[in-house]
Amino acid sequence: MATINAYLTFDGTCEEAFNFYKSVFGGDFPMVGRFGDMPPQEGMPAMSDDVKNRIMHMTLPISAETILMGSDTMPGIHDHKIGNNISLSINTDSKEEADRIFNGLSEGGVVTMPLADTFWGAYFGMWTDKFGINWMVNYDDPSKVQAH
Repeated sequence: MATINAYLTFDGTCEEAFNFYKSVFGGDFPMVGRFGDMPPQEGMPAMSDDVKNRIMHMTLPISAETILMGSDTMPGIHDHKIGNNISLSINTDSKEEADRIFNGLSEGGVVTMPLADTFWGAYFGMWTDKFGINWMVNYDDPSKVQAH
């Protein structure tokens, strides 16, 4: 069964924001990944130290069912727009469920990242639906996923 969590996007203030949220909700960050941690990718511009230190992905569990997730934008690659800086992130139990949800909800919308296997071991894709809502779908294959 799929679960849905909020995914927040920032323009260089993700870590500061998440430390603030942690001060309110408590807990720990089981996952903090920076753009500098990514393996080199073809076509990707060289990163400044500032960009390398930006958050690529960060999580803060709020309850057993809810995880707040976030990242910074990568300047020159992604635009940060207030009001358009939240996505709904769907985690699925199978690749087939990820395909079904992605194909259904992206119909008539704009795919921003097609479903594909990622360097972090997930099957992942992003889109904006025909109503202007941003979505992500993620399937963590237990045989491929790195420890978060």
